[in-house]
Amino acid sequence: MFKKILIANRGEIAVRVARTARLLGVQTVAVYSDADANALHVRSCDEGILIGPASAKESYLNAEKIIAAAKSTGAEAIHPGYGFLSENAEFAEACRREGIKFIGPSAESIRAMGLKSESKRIVEKAGVPLLPGYHGDNQDPDFLLVEAKKIGFPVLIKASAGGGGKGMRVVMSEKEFLASLQSACREAKNSFGNDHVLLERYILAPRHIEVQLFADQQGNCVHLFERDCSLQRRHQKVVEEAPAPGISSEVRQQLGETAIKVAKAVGYEGAGTVEFIVDEKQRFYFMEMNTRLQVEHPVTEMITGFDLVEWQLRVASGEPLPVSQKDIKISGHAIESRVYAESPSNDFFPSSGVIEYLRESSNDVDVRIDTGVQVGDEVGVFYDPMIAKLICWGADRLSALKKMDVALEGFRLAGFETNVSFLKKLIAVEDFVKAEKEPNRLTTGLIEKHKHELLSTSPGRTLSALALIVADELLQGKRVGEYNLGDEGRDQFSPWTSASGWRLNAAPRHLLNLECDGEKLDIVISKDPGRITVSVDQETIDLTDLSMVGDEIRVTFGSQTSSGFVFRKKSGFTVFCEGEVVRFARQQFDSDAEEAGFDRLVAPLPGHVLDILVDVNDKVEKGQPLVIVEAMKMEHTIVAPKAGVIKEIFFAPKDQVFEGAQLLVLEDES
Repeated sequence: MFKKILIANRGEIAVRVARTARLLGVQTVAVYSDADANALHVRSCDEGILIGPASAKESYLNAEKIIAAAKSTGAEAIHPGYGFLSENAEFAEACRREGIKFIGPSAESIRAMGLKSESKRIVEKAGVPLLPGYHGDNQDPDFLLVEAKKIGFPVLIKASAGGGGKGMRVVMSEKEFLASLQSACREAKNSFGNDHVLLERYILAPRHIEVQLFADQQGNCVHLFERDCSLQRRHQKVVEEAPAPGISSEVRQQLGETAIKVAKAVGYEGAGTVEFIVDEKQRFYFMEMNTRLQVEHPVTEMITGFDLVEWQLRVASGEPLPVSQKDIKISGHAIESRVYAESPSNDFFPSSGVIEYLRESSNDVDVRIDTGVQVGDEVGVFYDPMIAKLICWGADRLSALKKMDVALEGFRLAGFETNVSFLKKLIAVEDFVKAEKEPNRLTTGLIEKHKHELLSTSPGRTLSALALIVADELLQGKRVGEYNLGDEGRDQFSPWTSASGWRLNAAPRHLLNLECDGEKLDIVISKDPGRITVSVDQETIDLTDLSMVGDEIRVTFGSQTSSGFVFRKKSGFTVFCEGEVVRFARQQFDSDAEEAGFDRLVAPLPGHVLDILVDVNDKVEKGQPLVIVEAMKMEHTIVAPKAGVIKEIFFAPKDQVFEGAQLLVLEDES
């Protein structure tokens, strides 16, 4: 076993690898960028080495700096985590040249499977079923259009060198093809340094099922069953589970055997995942092989009882696999939810900010939380927006779902928007809940199909949250005697010092001026003897039965009772209420404030300008692409909200922009 390894990754990935290394008595070296100097993964390791600026290209993707860090600290091996350099053949090759063990497959295996077109040629020879498509070298757009028409629409354009939904576009018709191809190639080039794409027939109601496999240096290879990763947005997974619900034992065996066949075709070593598209009749087709451990590996660990990072370290140090295929059994069911810093209601655009409050504890031994963040951390635009994973195990699928529901409700983060409320709704969708008995209800289109209900707000949500804020305000006031205790030089019992809302010849009143989802709310709290009333938008309700146990507030308003937690800052409130998160900002009274009009197009999130598609004085049509902004490794195209003329452009390609920054001015042609 190695004495010391370097972990060439960050966040929850590096924290997770360090945890297993510590259990094995292996020392760890963290690498970090300027942005991650105080990150949790740095403190989770025995040593830390600064490798460059915040930009991943200048730090976590800089192979030379990482190898130099390994050599300077005496690390015998490098664990690449998953992402960044984990599937970079040149990096694996460079490690070999320097006498450092790359904890993963050989450069040859990575190269063979890394290019999707090449991998399809290899597995086709091995007799693995493929979808109809074009995987060749000719990348001429007109030629690819001809090939797409041969395949038949809808067609999937996919970056040959990548994954995670980057450089991927679904094209429904011929007229959309060339523009989608250009966008996919540009995104692939930016994400992977390679704009080569392939084409495949797009199955309209597919499932995404993948098989975890492992091979050692002695030629042994096993699979650890399959995972279902069909719940996706933007072609990126958000919920995964193992085993795949509703898969027959016969198909399960065929999937495992096929995955091993793929691994042996390239002389594989280490952890790998073979991904398949599965249709309504459970016919499966090879999609790609990921030559690394994956984000969703914990669900496999939960149902098999094995630590796959431990297997990685043992296999890389020359040990054989600890078990044979007959020793690997499925026990129960596991589900993983990925917590992202993103706004589901804003097309899942990434969000950013400082973590002001975080509660992620769980007393359930069957709930595991993998995270790489803590209170005070800034989640910026430089890296992937995933910040944590919740993994729940149950004796069966329904019990695992119930545990996940409780875990999501208990996960509370304030400072920016996350997808936690969305995930809680998602795992309760009937098509997902009933997938074990009716597997065809579960497809990669499930989120899109149920988008309206998943993104809609609950009736009375704002009022329930406001009732909790008012209760918190009143309980806070009660705890300090409703007086301004900070002014010790004044009469504590004078009504002019009181913070209780005292008024001459009238009931005490307290005003709250808040904003929620762009709506201004002027709240008046009145306290008569034996009665508390709240008025908002000409509606008045009574508040009764206010109580607090720990930090949980319970309040009855009108005929309803609500319970939850209120996190307060000077700038506003974040309310965690029955599985939903509602954010209120204090109104800003600025006489110079302007309402954003249609002529002002702004950046939807912080990032940098990838491309400007128009010039000043250009006439544009409604819906025409104008600017492409990139943030957190994703492209976002800003389109014209109306026809008009471009009058001003404020940024150039490569410029950094903040959320809400005005990008250009679009005026009516008249």
